[in-house]
Amino acid sequence: MTGGRSSMALLFSDEEIQQAWTELDEPQLDGGWELFTETMNVKIYRLYNKETGLYEYKVFGSLTGCAADLCADVYMDLNYRRQWDSYVKELHEKDYGGQKAIYWEVKYPLPLSNRDYVYVRERRDLDVGGRKICVVLAKSSAVSQCPEKKGVIRVKDYKQSLAMESDGAGGTKVFMNYFDNPGGMIPAWLVNWTAKVSAVDFWCNP
Repeated sequence: MTGGRSSMALLFSDEEIQQAWTELDEPQLDGGWELFTETMNVKIYRLYNKETGLYEYKVFGSLTGCAADLCADVYMDLNYRRQWDSYVKELHEKDYGGQKAIYWEVKYPLPLSNRDYVYVRERRDLDVGGRKICVVLAKSSAVSQCPEKKGVIRVKDYKQSLAMESDGAGGTKVFMNYFDNPGGMIPAWLVNWTAKVSAVDFWCNP
């Protein structure tokens, strides 16, 4: 197995990368994962977290009519995200004291406070026995050079993994694992509903 790596310091281990792409072949759903919803060639599973009252999600599906390399490029394109995502207030990548990180502020409806994220992200393009697989991992990062804003709640518990490869018919086979704890006084049911919508939205906005 080989992988294309950026010049930045590696943020995730080879084991984490492998764990993501192997779920394209063998979904790991033991330990309490349950089927949550199925729609538009997408199956969403969830796992309840007793400590937070929130769910972690795994999404399996396909994007028809969109090649895997194009999907990966679009997913990484923050400029394009700002165009189609009306909930983005601010989104950019910059260097924080030698560490590249992404700052993302999300608009929340009144009376809720906006949330913001500071996270690191890494993409690896792999050759797995002739299979071209792209893996993107992201996680929250405590960057001291990016202080919290007044009136905006910093999300400190966020992670996402994504694996993509061609489905052999001009489309893309996709696996995504996602968890987000927005904090603050938001009912758990609302957070869980938003996470579900966000997962489906990924398929609707390739």
